[in-house]
Amino acid sequence: MRLIVLAAAAMSVALPAVALAGPASNAVKFFYVPEVKFEADAKYRDRFTDPVTKLFDLNDKASKNNPDEVACIDFDPGLDAQDFDQKTLAKTLKLAETVNGDNAEVTATFNLFPEGDDSKREMVWALKKVDGKWKVADITSKTSNWKLSALECMPDKAPE
Repeated sequence: MRLIVLAAAAMSVALPAVALAGPASNAVKFFYVPEVKFEADAKYRDRFTDPVTKLFDLNDKASKNNPDEVACIDFDPGLDAQDFDQKTLAKTLKLAETVNGDNAEVTATFNLFPEGDDSKREMVWALKKVDGKWKVADITSKTSNWKLSALECMPDKAPE
């Protein structure tokens, strides 16, 4: 009986820490499960902040100017890929967050497919708290060594 009481007491102390650590990770988890969502989709724009929103606006303009061409963002930034297996991704997804005031960093690690070393991904999401909500400010691929905010987009470029 004493062991049960000790376990319950330990969990009551541990649970608040987990609850405090969850909101930033939940903002990232939204884009992976229950299904992957394309970050550049306009319907998710309210989940982002500068500098990424500037890139998304340029991507929208490129799509509008050249509707028959692939826009600036031709892959899923949160996956660092175009193809994936949802079951594998959901099963292997691990999120770790570090919060520092109104800034947070969430590292997402996962596999795109059941087999193959090249399917492993490590993505680092930079978040800012805006009006009490975590918003994505940038996404970095540790796997392929790029940062979303550093990608170039030239919406006025004439189609080749």
